[in-house]
Amino acid sequence: MSLNAQKTMENDSSVSEFILMGLTDQPELQLPLFVLFLVNYTVTVMGNLSLMNLICLNSNLHTPMYFFIFNLSFIDFCYSMVFTPKMLMGFVVEKNIISFRGCMTQLFFFLFFVNSESYVLTAMAYDRYVAICQPLLYKAVMSPGICFLLIFCTYLMGLVSALFHTGFMIRLNFCDSNVINHYMCDIFPLFRLSCSSTYLTELVSSAVVGTAIILCCLIILISYGMILYNIIHMSSGKGWSKALGTCGSHIITVSLFYVTGMLAYVKPSSAETVGQGKIFSVFYTFLVPMLNPLIYSLRNKDVKLAVKKTWKRLTC
Repeated sequence: MSLNAQKTMENDSSVSEFILMGLTDQPELQLPLFVLFLVNYTVTVMGNLSLMNLICLNSNLHTPMYFFIFNLSFIDFCYSMVFTPKMLMGFVVEKNIISFRGCMTQLFFFLFFVNSESYVLTAMAYDRYVAICQPLLYKAVMSPGICFLLIFCTYLMGLVSALFHTGFMIRLNFCDSNVINHYMCDIFPLFRLSCSSTYLTELVSSAVVGTAIILCCLIILISYGMILYNIIHMSSGKGWSKALGTCGSHIITVSLFYVTGMLAYVKPSSAETVGQGKIFSVFYTFLVPMLNPLIYSLRNKDVKLAVKKTWKRLTC
């Protein structure tokens, strides 16, 4: 057989589209789940858009902390749009088909936004450290230029990570099954479908992701270790309360993001855990983007005050 004929056969046998199995294959659950995730999507979009508009419209929120919160809400807003519409479609169509290019595009943007969120949360921890431990130097250290540089680096690192993983995924061969046991195109479900060796790709991907997570967690833990040390040496109870109040929302957000992410991805690679990973990823991909704007709104006096001022301006 000629080389050209072999290439033709390989191209003909390669997968051009995938079928997303979705969250469940039980017909009686399709409509209730569609309504549930539609409500979740509406709350996520409206919550994050409202918080972004609130920060833009109120000058008292034009501070480094709220600059990072704005970017966190922007990422959550875009993040939810990457996979939620496609998932909702899966509840109402017989076969939820996605093209190979569409799948790789979804994977790229999912990885871009989830990595960017991880780095934004890390930058926010550093911001809280400077605010509490170096209050006199806060304006100089967290100047507008430094804040923009930190955000630029978070998006740049998210972009590099997404390009790296998506590039490796595109190089794999998919020539047998095209049914993805998930509601979106994610790394590990796609690995299971590849008919070429994924050992090296999985090894490199795990090393890159593991290194990024360890570095982010290390910076966050060091920042909060220094904050805790500083709080312990505060003589004023009012200082304790103020310091904990400024960190409380961020601690909850970081805990939700990393704990749910670890439940979804840090698990043995076996058939029994595929369904569990899918369920845990629901918390990671749907619950976190919905709760973040609520956490920063309900627990924050500045945001509550901004809501009141904005409401008065709109009603007067």
